[in-house]
Amino acid sequence: MTLQFVKMHAHGDDFIVIDRRGQDDPITAEIARRLGDRHRGIGFNQLAVVLDCTDAAARIKFWNPNGTPLDTCGSATRGVADMLMREAGTATLVLRTNRGLLTCVRESAQRVSVDMGRPSVGWEAIPLAQAMDTERLPLEGNPAACSMGNPHCTFFVDDLATVDIAAVGPSLETHPLFPNKTNVHFVQVLDRGHIRLRIWERGGGIPQGSGSCCCGAVVNGIRRGLLDDTVDVQCDGGTVTVHWDGRGGVVLTGAVQTVVHGTVAAALMGGAMESAH
Repeated sequence: MTLQFVKMHAHGDDFIVIDRRGQDDPITAEIARRLGDRHRGIGFNQLAVVLDCTDAAARIKFWNPNGTPLDTCGSATRGVADMLMREAGTATLVLRTNRGLLTCVRESAQRVSVDMGRPSVGWEAIPLAQAMDTERLPLEGNPAACSMGNPHCTFFVDDLATVDIAAVGPSLETHPLFPNKTNVHFVQVLDRGHIRLRIWERGGGIPQGSGSCCCGAVVNGIRRGLLDDTVDVQCDGGTVTVHWDGRGGVVLTGAVQTVVHGTVAAALMGGAMESAH
């Protein structure tokens, strides 16, 4: 069996898109793990599978490289939107994810925006293990938490250079306070409209960027009174813009780029996968 794929990235946050509209969906946790292997597969931060949908241009299923599913991915959503808007010759469309219906718009300079929906800030929705104030969690550093369809925990620090993300990220991701594990952010506020962000991504390690993490970090910064409603978020791989008025959906805007189109030849049941090209 062969699978067609497109590899893309959003400021270094890399993902692959497999378009299965009009076809079956062969992707399982095991196949996602094989494809996500950066040495023996393709490698990605997220995998997006594009499927038929009756109430939107398409439905997207997301996978982490470790084979776990996730409900949302801002970068890959914008990548799929870019592909489908080019295909249809439109400047806007709606995509369905487990997060709901997401409106995407073609902006200037090859940028694409997506309304990621309203954040959840209640402890049960994030979720946390017990009732508490989600603006200040009972952890060292008093981080804030929210959900963008996936959980986010944000630490505000004076100097990002002093934080060893690889050392502290894994234990925070799996802390008992987060029954579904969590994405972990470290934010240095440069001014009210500009932050520097580094990330430990749930199931993915340290990425160059993450759309949903950018959204979660800005939401928590606005809740803390540290940020205005429109913020440039500088990640390791580049800068995106996040807008939230404190009431409605969180709008993520940034560039996406296509890297390569290819074919994966995979013995899906037997475990062998030939190289992508």
